[in-house]
This record gives sequence, structure tokens and C-alpha cells, in this order.
Amino acid sequence: MKEGLITGLALVAIIGIGAQWLAWRLRLPSILLLMGAGFLAGPELLDLIRPDEKFGDLLLPIVSLSVAILLFEGGLTLRLRDIEGRKQVVGRLVTQGALVTWVLAALFAKLFCGMTWPAAILVGAILVVTGPTVIAPLLRQIRPTGPVGPILRWEGILIDPVGAVLAVLVLEFFVARATGGNFSALSALFKTIVLGGGVGIVLGWALTQLLARYWIPDHLHNAVSLAFALLAFTAGNAAQHEAGLLSVTLLGVYLANQERVDISHIVEFKENVQVLLIAALFILMSARLEFEDLANVGWGGVAFLIALILVVRPLSVWVCVRGSALERNERLFLMAMAPRGIVAAAVASVFALRLEAAGVPGGRELVPLVFFVILGTVATYGLLGGPVAYRLGLAKAKPQGVLLLGAHPWGRALGEALQNGGIQVLMVDTNPSNIRAARMAKLRTFQGSLLADSSDERVDLSGLGRLAALTPNDEVNTLSARHYQHTFGRAEIYQLPTEADVHGGRELFGMRYLEITQRFNEGARFRVTRLTAQFNVQAWREEHGEDAVPFAAIDGDGKLTLATLDQPLEVKAGSTLIGLVA
Repeated sequence: MKEGLITGLALVAIIGIGAQWLAWRLRLPSILLLMGAGFLAGPELLDLIRPDEKFGDLLLPIVSLSVAILLFEGGLTLRLRDIEGRKQVVGRLVTQGALVTWVLAALFAKLFCGMTWPAAILVGAILVVTGPTVIAPLLRQIRPTGPVGPILRWEGILIDPVGAVLAVLVLEFFVARATGGNFSALSALFKTIVLGGGVGIVLGWALTQLLARYWIPDHLHNAVSLAFALLAFTAGNAAQHEAGLLSVTLLGVYLANQERVDISHIVEFKENVQVLLIAALFILMSARLEFEDLANVGWGGVAFLIALILVVRPLSVWVCVRGSALERNERLFLMAMAPRGIVAAAVASVFALRLEAAGVPGGRELVPLVFFVILGTVATYGLLGGPVAYRLGLAKAKPQGVLLLGAHPWGRALGEALQNGGIQVLMVDTNPSNIRAARMAKLRTFQGSLLADSSDERVDLSGLGRLAALTPNDEVNTLSARHYQHTFGRAEIYQLPTEADVHGGRELFGMRYLEITQRFNEGARFRVTRLTAQFNVQAWREEHGEDAVPFAAIDGDGKLTLATLDQPLEVKAGSTLIGLVA
């Protein structure tokens, strides 16, 4: 038994990480390959993994703890300042939208899939959640402009605990009915919010105090934070059955929004744990599927999936965005994006086991239907999300915005000039004072390192199509450039040299960092100039002197070209020239 368990755990890790690597290479949503790999490795095909035999009674605790850690990680990424101005729409999506989704999904599950009412209502509750681990990669690929990207990202994070708590209440109600127990939904909801939420907030405060007072050594920060997450989960469940999911989520949210201690290193660690947990969960859950269960989904499952995509999501969004400032095309894009992910899969698997143990009918059909919906929604939104965004004018096949790494004084000035020329800009820096100054200049900002694992999920690439690394650190510039080559393509990766040669991207401007800094300190500034047939580049040079250096040009169609050592600017009449002039 022991050797079988060790072998099973090793196979799950190897297959899961391998599937995620292959998904990265093929630029496909990892969830698709994880589910396929799990089913392939299961007893129905290769028979490499038998979750129920290998793990036995440990399977349910493993899944439950994994979901708790994933929700904790999701809470750590939720900074309330990131949804300023969008709180009303996000709030409606996780309340009114959740209610509409629950009711309609339950009705369609009963109508098309022939499920019992308890199973249909539970399916509706589970499918309330979208998938932040699926939405984030899709948004990074599509890079929509405007508020829709942040709205979808934060909806995905906030809806997880909401949907999980709703599903728990529904589950407990039907289990109590089947076993003859007593259950009050209102009482359980009150206890879940007050006790479960209280546990998360109190432990968040306690952990903040320990970190702020330096009572925990640096090398134990990650381990202690993980221990607090597990403590929150178990304490929340002890206070109220299944309230631990809310506890760990609020623990993460509290830590993300407190200002006393820096938790960036904790977030990075949780990102690494997330990769392994997602792989393990999807492999284990997919390996439990059987051909018979999938065959039973049938055409009813197809009709159910179509109803979710074409009826349930559009109607729930329509209810939530009425009276908002969102434009028509932004509303349509929100209606066209709701993939389900890991939390729905894990919760369905856990609850199916509970239903079967309690003798509630319909539990066997629960998992294959939810997995079919996950596959269908990820495939549909993954394939059609980009074309829909392009059609609605919310994204471009070749977005022109710039991710400027380095929010130092002249980097900010260049960002302002580009923004004044109609180009979207995101300023990135690890220095808080630089970021504050960039925000004062009304520039989009991200404080942190692009090399951190968590940055892939947290950096909003909406409208951005290139990276310009401008820091005084050649190593940071080179590593960041290489990190984003897969995202933007080698042709749109630019790097400003300091002393060393450029090895990560195309060399910018034909000048070194110190030379630009010195000229800027001596009074040179970036000037945005509209060129005409009469006032061309030659006239511009005559006006500003031979020391004036063109940095970028924006043509009449809004296409940006940065000056590089291998490709000097060719500026035509009607273009906007951005240059450094004395």
C-alpha cells in the first residue's frame, strides 16, 4: 500500500507537470491537456493511476486541502485598489449574477440532463464559479482594452468562495434531508460568514503582527503562511462545517490588502505550490472518469453546455451591467467569457463523494457533467475569445501599447509622451516612490518584479504589444526581455543597454542609459510633435538641433515604431514623432 501510494503521487506529479509544460509549448490552456492526460493515465486507458485504489480514504482530504490552498492563493492576489471604479459591476456579478446563474443552470440541468432536483440544484451552485486559473491565461493571450479585463479577473477570484459557500449550503441541505438530520440554511449561512469569515480575518491579523514584529525568520515565512492557511481551513470547518473555504480566502484577502508587511515573496511561493496542486487535482479527478459516465452525458450535456454559453451567461451579465458605464461592446465581451476551472472540478469531485456516501441520488452523474462543462467552456472561450474581442474592437491582433520596465524620472517622461501620443503604457518598477510618481502622472502602473512567478497572473497586459526594458540593471533588463519573448514575440522585445551588450532584445535608441539620464538631468525633455509635409524630420532637427534624438514614431493608423540600432525611424508626413530635445 505504501509503495503504491508513493508511486501514485510521483506519477501524478510527473504527468501533471509534463502536461503543463506541453500546454505552454503549444500555447494551449493547460487545463485541456491536464484533463486529457489524467483521463489517458486512468484505469480506462493506460491504467497508470487508480486514484480510489492508490489513495483510498486519503483522496477526499487531499482534494479538500488542495482546494483550500488554491483559494488562499487566489485571495493573496486580490487587491481591492485594483477594482476601484469597477466595484459595482464586480459586486453585482458575484451576487446577482451568481443567483441568476444558479437558478438557470439548475433548471437546464434538470431539463436537458434529466438529473434529480438535488443533483441539478447542486450542479447549478457549483457552476456559479468561473475559473481564475483559466481566465487569466486567456486574458493574457487576448489582451483586451478597457475595464473588461480587470472585471473578469476579479470576478473569477471573488466568485470562487461565493460559489463554494453556496454549493456547501446546498449540499448540506440535501445531505441532511437524506440522513434525517436538521439543517437551517439561514443559520448555516450566518455561521459560515461570521465564524468562517472571522477565523480568516483574525488569523490574517495575527500573521501580520508576527511578520511585522520580526518574530518569524525570513526562511520560515512561506512555511508559516502555509501553516496558517491550513489552520484557517481546519479552524473554519471546526467552527462551521465547510466554512474553512471562506476562512482561507479571507485570510489571503486580508494579507493582500494590509500595508504593514511585504508579502510578495509569499505570493511567489504560493504560485509555485499552485502549479503542482492544479496538476495533481486535475490528474486525480480526470483519472476517476469512466467511459460510461462520459457517454451518459450525451446530447443532453451538449444542450446544457450550449444553454450555459448562449443563455445563462449573457442573461446574468445583462442583469448585472444595467445602468453601468460600460459600453455596448464591453458588455457583449463580458457575456462571451465565462470558462469554468479547477475549483468547479475539485468541488464537484468532493461533493459527489459526499452525495454517494449519504445515499443522495444523482451524485454519479455530477462529476462527468461538470468536467464536460469545463472542457466545453475552456475550448469555446479559448478558441473564440480572441476573435470576439477583435470583432468588438476591444483587442487588436497587434496591440500597440508598451510595457515600460523602469519608472525612473525619464522613463516616466517617456511614458507620458507615449500616452499623450495615444499609446497605452504600463509602467513597471520595484521602487515604491517611482510607482507613486507614475500614478501621480496618471500612468498605469505595476509595482513588482516581472521575473516573479506571480507577475504572470498579476500584470495586466491589456492593450500592450511590446516590452521596453529601461532599467539601469542589464541583468534585470535581459532576464525580463527573455521572460516576455514568448508573450510578445522576439520582434517586439526592446532593451536599453547600460554598459554591457544587449542579449535579450533589440537595442533601443542607439544611446546608453547613463547618457539619456545625464541629458535629462541637464534639462532635455521628450517632445511630442505632429509632422506634416512642410514640417518634416529635417525641419524638426533644424528646429531642435542635431543633438535632438528621435525615440518613437506613431503613424496615422496608430502604429508605434520604436527607434532601434538595427532599424532607424522612418517618419512620414502625418505621423507623430516623440524625441528627446534640449
